[in-house]
Amino acid sequence: MQDSGSGGEWTWKQLEPAIWQGWPARQLMHLMSRRVDKVLLVCSAYDAYAFEEDGLLSEAIYSEYTDLGLTHVPTVTRVSTGEAALAALREERFDLVITMLRLGDMDLVRFVDAARRLGSQTPIVLLALTDIELPRVSELGNRLKLDGLYVWTGDTKLFLAIIKVIEDRWNAEQDTRLAHVGTIILVEDSARFRSSLLPIMYSELVRQMRSVAADGINRAHKLLRMRARPKILVAQSYEEGLALYEQFGEYLCGVISDVSFPRAGRVDPQAGIDFLRRVRADYPDIPALLQSSDPANRALAEALGVHFLYKRSPTLLQDLRSFMVEHFGFGAFVFRMPDGREVAQARDLREMARALSQVPAESLEYHARRNHFSNWLRARTELELARRLRPRRVSEFQDVESIRQYLIGEFTTTLRANRRGVVEDFARDRFDEISRFVRLGAGCVGGKARGLAFADALLAGANLEDEFPEIQIEVPPFVVIGTSVFDDFLDRNGLRGLALHHESDAQLFESFLSGTLATAVVDDLQYALQRLHGPLAVRSSSLLEDSPYHPFAGIYHTHMIPNNHPDEAVRLKHLLDAIRLVYASTFSSAARRYLASTSHHIEEEKMAVIIQSLVGSRHGDHYYPNFAGVARSYNYYPFGPARPEDGVALVALGLGKLIVDGGPALRFCPAHPLTLPQLSQGEKFLDAAQRSFYALDLSDPQRGPAVPEDQALVSLPLESADQEGTLAAVASVWSPEDQAFYDGLHRPGLRVVTFAHILKSELFPLARVLQRLLQIGQAGFNRPVEIEFAVDLDARPAQFAVLQLRASSPAEAHAEMLEVGSFPDGEILCRSRRALGHGVIRSIRDIVYVPPERFDALKTRRIAEELRAINAELHGAGRAYLLIGPGRWGSSTPTLGIPVNWGDICGARVIVEAVLDDYPVEPSQGSHFFHNLICIGVAYLTADGPKAVDWTWLGQQAAAAEFEFVRHVRLEHPVEARVNGRVSEGVILKRLRGPE
Repeated sequence: MQDSGSGGEWTWKQLEPAIWQGWPARQLMHLMSRRVDKVLLVCSAYDAYAFEEDGLLSEAIYSEYTDLGLTHVPTVTRVSTGEAALAALREERFDLVITMLRLGDMDLVRFVDAARRLGSQTPIVLLALTDIELPRVSELGNRLKLDGLYVWTGDTKLFLAIIKVIEDRWNAEQDTRLAHVGTIILVEDSARFRSSLLPIMYSELVRQMRSVAADGINRAHKLLRMRARPKILVAQSYEEGLALYEQFGEYLCGVISDVSFPRAGRVDPQAGIDFLRRVRADYPDIPALLQSSDPANRALAEALGVHFLYKRSPTLLQDLRSFMVEHFGFGAFVFRMPDGREVAQARDLREMARALSQVPAESLEYHARRNHFSNWLRARTELELARRLRPRRVSEFQDVESIRQYLIGEFTTTLRANRRGVVEDFARDRFDEISRFVRLGAGCVGGKARGLAFADALLAGANLEDEFPEIQIEVPPFVVIGTSVFDDFLDRNGLRGLALHHESDAQLFESFLSGTLATAVVDDLQYALQRLHGPLAVRSSSLLEDSPYHPFAGIYHTHMIPNNHPDEAVRLKHLLDAIRLVYASTFSSAARRYLASTSHHIEEEKMAVIIQSLVGSRHGDHYYPNFAGVARSYNYYPFGPARPEDGVALVALGLGKLIVDGGPALRFCPAHPLTLPQLSQGEKFLDAAQRSFYALDLSDPQRGPAVPEDQALVSLPLESADQEGTLAAVASVWSPEDQAFYDGLHRPGLRVVTFAHILKSELFPLARVLQRLLQIGQAGFNRPVEIEFAVDLDARPAQFAVLQLRASSPAEAHAEMLEVGSFPDGEILCRSRRALGHGVIRSIRDIVYVPPERFDALKTRRIAEELRAINAELHGAGRAYLLIGPGRWGSSTPTLGIPVNWGDICGARVIVEAVLDDYPVEPSQGSHFFHNLICIGVAYLTADGPKAVDWTWLGQQAAAAEFEFVRHVRLEHPVEARVNGRVSEGVILKRLRGPE
């Protein structure tokens, strides 16, 4: 494998259509785009009273809509005369006019002509009050330019049917094109029968959609599914029916046709027979119903192989409803043998996948030959799967068992695809191995969970399985507890006052551990825990977390629990304790200090909690992935041929805690994975190489979560990985004799983590995967991104898990060019060739620094305590300061730098990381501390070299405060910092280069 270039751009233009195509709910949003919002009803007060006893027609229509669960209810304006109606049309836009035959002041023909002359395209429908009025309408004939004719049946559902017929006519072309929505063609020239049939048809359709919506994965998905119901398209002649069939036949769910209706301008007693014969010639298994007032036509229906409905039957409407339920795919799918005997039922896709594996071959073949599966799917708004299944033929498969496996695979794939990028509501009957992201409780899911769900949507749209067929690239499934549970927990236990005003973190955590969650929440968690096997990570996902400008990275707690106690009650207690501790971390001292440095108030923050299976495998008494890491799409310290836009990755053996805490890890550019300058240092690299790794300790099932949060984690030497067989994939051997690294562990010598087999031999294509994911992530966010990941080589197939995706907003990535300038050495306090940030800072008079002669790598925790005290004073006074010190700021490994949290130095406006001759530490780009710095906009300079910092000048300035390790200097005139992160250059001048 050779160093590669950037691999091409992955743009949002490429990505967006794929995401929307693979994200069904987003397609459904565009359905039913044109609605009837305003109805103008032209009728006398008496006619209106005839529609509803108390005359409140609007309320009657509203009642019909809400009873059926419809959310979009039109408003009705009633006028009594034709002149009043024309005046209303001049003043206001209406979507539909429903008029009576008797208008009082003008005849119907004159009214319709006058309305058309106004230029209005509003559909006009005539509603006859009785059958007696129909001959009069027939006399008017072609003089009436109507969009529909109906007869009042005494059922206000007729108004719903009239409105829906208009809406279906408007939306059919777009909805079938966008989402392959189903269609039902009704050919009926009798206004009387149309008025009886359509209310029943629409009521049954809406009931079906409510049943389908109830199976939706969340509220939004349920509402959107209602939009995808089949369209009823009405024709009154052979030509109209044929035109509808030719346009929408590909999407047919079924046909209902009269026997006798006009063809070529004359009533043809065979029109319905010929029409159904034409449809069945193309689609022999389409459900079809022939209706007639002549019972003798039953024989014609049987000859055609279609069903028959006798119009004069006393059970006409019930017979129609039964036909729709049984043959249009409504209700449960009933598996039958060829003789009609029922053998199984499936109410939804989950049950269908299970039933397919069990039903007899004869039943499976019977339904497959008749396209029953695609009809049922279309009725359930599983439109994409219905489209894929419909053209397949039984003859394409070797045998029935091949059909069975094909169908099971397609249904299972659709179940998974429907959940990609979507957080579904928790339901016990749906929570199983197919569930991906589930919300328990109401409220928001928080920034981290939202980022993970969005990452899953990006992955679904990118089709990475084609590019990396041997790897499973995924976001591990999780359960997220919504923020409403957090609010209820605080209120239920009276913890809000303590949370805002506690004296110590110990008191805070103890009080939260004593709190109780709602019984319903505990019961649901217990049910979920029965299906969550293996170690779990209980992670924070607050409202503000992972925002681009205040990301809160590493501020709140994550607790990893073994989840291996034999007693379910103990495992549940450990889970509940972990949740309570995450809640408590919302108000910890570190979180409060961090919030104080932002524009947010602690009362604004709410916490959701993610429960996620830990990525990795068991190795003896330890659990960990083969390796984990962090990748950024923007590299602040590029090296070799790499550009900033090529990104950077840090990777380490074991759990990713080592990296996010700023520990030693291997750094490489995904676009140039063979360029590893640190390895060229030879023996010097051994001091900065990874010598230990983190794993979850499984040896004590009794141990639950506690504070500090990482008590269940253990730091192990590389020898443990060697014994457990996980070191070989990532290590090399250092040969002191040859002064060289040898890939693999076949030679004697010191084991060193170099990732040679990964980056050179592509034992796992890590560089290519990261390069593609960073491109996709940046295209999705329209800004640089950071990805946390873990890889389990022991999984089958090997698993690459995206554990976090968040935006990063470095100002320098889009800023105008800034000339740092060239200055005499005497004017420079600090210079850097590795700087991030962008701009000129001229307001700093306070400098807090650690003199090199006072620095002690073994006492960095005490240095952090002194800095915390100085920061509290300066930040409280609103005085920004310049911070200078050796080593890696924010590292959790005290020997690599000063282990401060961001809240300990949140008043710093510019930070300098000084590299001392006897203390060489490579800067970290993977830590949570580093991520917070760049998002908040703090300038960060790495000063490397003997003259990079003028320590002598600093020592000559009068001290405002002296400590054992730290010195505070207050200057009469401010310093000036000039930073250009685009070229990684920065300088701090001792005096301003202009007026203050």
